[in-house]
Amino acid sequence: MKDRKNKKNSKKKDAEKLLSWKETWQVHIRALRLIHKSQPGLIMTSLMPCVWSALTPYAGIWLMALILDELAGSRQSERLLRLVLATLLSAALFSLVDAFLKKRKAVESESRYYYIRKLIDDKILDMDFCIMDDPETSKKRAQLFQSHFGGAGWGLNRAFGLLEDLFTAVFTLTGGIALTVTLFTARVPDNAGALTILNSPLFVVLIMAVMLAVTYVAPMFSNKSDSYFAFNSDTHALANRLFGYYGFMGHRREFATDMRIYRQDLLCRKFNSDKTGTFSSQGYFARLARGPMGAYSGASRAVSVLFTGIAYLFVGLKAWAGAFGVGLMTQYVSSIVRLSDGVSSLIGTAGLIRINGSFVRQFFDFMDCPNVMYQGSLTVEKRRDRQYEIEFRDVSFRYPRSEQYALRHVNMKFKVGSRIAVVGENGSGKTTFIKLLCRLYDPTEGTILLNGIDIRKYSYPEYLSVFSVVFQDFALTALPLGQNVASAASYDREAAVSCLKKAGFGDRLDQLPKGLDTYLGKDLNEDGVDMSGGEKQKIALARALYKDAAFIVLDEPTAALDPIAEAEIYSRFNAIIEDKTAIYISHRLSSCKFCDDILVFDKGSVIQQGRHDALVADAAGKYHALWHAQAQYYDDAGAGVLV
Repeated sequence: MKDRKNKKNSKKKDAEKLLSWKETWQVHIRALRLIHKSQPGLIMTSLMPCVWSALTPYAGIWLMALILDELAGSRQSERLLRLVLATLLSAALFSLVDAFLKKRKAVESESRYYYIRKLIDDKILDMDFCIMDDPETSKKRAQLFQSHFGGAGWGLNRAFGLLEDLFTAVFTLTGGIALTVTLFTARVPDNAGALTILNSPLFVVLIMAVMLAVTYVAPMFSNKSDSYFAFNSDTHALANRLFGYYGFMGHRREFATDMRIYRQDLLCRKFNSDKTGTFSSQGYFARLARGPMGAYSGASRAVSVLFTGIAYLFVGLKAWAGAFGVGLMTQYVSSIVRLSDGVSSLIGTAGLIRINGSFVRQFFDFMDCPNVMYQGSLTVEKRRDRQYEIEFRDVSFRYPRSEQYALRHVNMKFKVGSRIAVVGENGSGKTTFIKLLCRLYDPTEGTILLNGIDIRKYSYPEYLSVFSVVFQDFALTALPLGQNVASAASYDREAAVSCLKKAGFGDRLDQLPKGLDTYLGKDLNEDGVDMSGGEKQKIALARALYKDAAFIVLDEPTAALDPIAEAEIYSRFNAIIEDKTAIYISHRLSSCKFCDDILVFDKGSVIQQGRHDALVADAAGKYHALWHAQAQYYDDAGAGVLV
């Protein structure tokens, strides 16, 4: 009883995933318009081969019927020669045109995949960071990529393929009707005895009804089989994600050392050899294939064979009774089978279009996700004197779907040209503070001001232009060094070299045979150079300097540097930063000694603010406790580096 109830609920959920026919056509038409907007010639170029390949076989069927009639009749050699030559020439012409059309289609179709990827990538780049950073968005994005580019490939790309199938089916149906309509009107002779029943309109209607019913049932079973994949898309999407991770860990360089030291291949092997896994021999889809999926697929093939048998029987009986000769018999048999294929394909394609509608809607649900951050229009004044001032006025913040505040009642001002250190234990709110400062998120409460104006009123790109940031988890590309520094293909080479030298990369730059044209890593160029963690950090710092923004934010900028390189950066920090306002996040409190102001975060609040000497002297303060927890590692000379 319980199993029956569960099956009923499962069927109900499956039905809820299907769109109505109206919604199905609406999302597919929108998808086709979207593709046509980018590639206007694609639809016509793709559909012409479908129409051509659907109709041209009927010309061969018709000519073959004429040849057979001539062979069974008068056998005039000249007429036979003309018919044979016409058949050969038409076949050659049809093949030539077909090859030309398919070549054009292939050229256009190759770009469709990349166009769809670009649509999704552009949307991701356009999303507010707060939306992109949401785990729910990551889940939707993973499902979208899996359904469109993995598994069965449902969604936007399938929408176009189904349009091609639909046109092929319609024109196959049209040609089949044209060559088979006389089958049902051709009369058997009156002396055919019991076979004269074939002339009865009622019998003809009955035969047509049986053929249509059988033709409808076959794709219905096939669609039912396919629907198990569609309705279980979440299951196989997760399985593919897991396989994509565990199945290829051994190929990823960042795992190479750990794989060997900790034998993580055994972890992967356990996952990949699990026979009860989603796609394994004893897994969920294997059970479906041995059960309902296989049964429906087999039933579909059986019904298709049944139709062919009925068609052959009907045509054979009429030919036996003398309604037409061997030529027309061949024409009817061949045409009616193609006609059946057209009807089955039409019904089957329509069913797949409806199943695919859910995935196309999934695409548009992602693409239509609105940005929530207010987009202002004010321009940021470009000041040579860098007279910019940032103020946090009673700012509080909590992340979406969280009840706990990450920041609470933060008030502060940044003096122009000052060096500010932000310190605190993990989870104290430092990173959230930076995200708000760079407007990756907006405050839940309070206001952030730039030169006395709410930062939300500024144009977002304009506001970002005043910041350079070296994130703790920064990313460099596999492109040449100079392009990494400038974040552009064309750049000022002298400025790039100057920034690299300021960041302490000068000696390493001199050792590179190709200088700024050296590729980072070997992903794109076999002559590329793998950089150490410290070298990468220097390049990231040089990139921040190259932007030459008024504010520079450094999140643990020397974490990967050796003590000597770190000391060198600190000793030249003022020269490196110049007249910029620097905000420096670090767990190494020794690095805060050169800063003008230190902000001590704890549990989302700024609990102390001041210079190093004053904060260390406050024995009851948090900074004092943090400093003395690390003091044993500092040298006696107070150089401010770890020994």
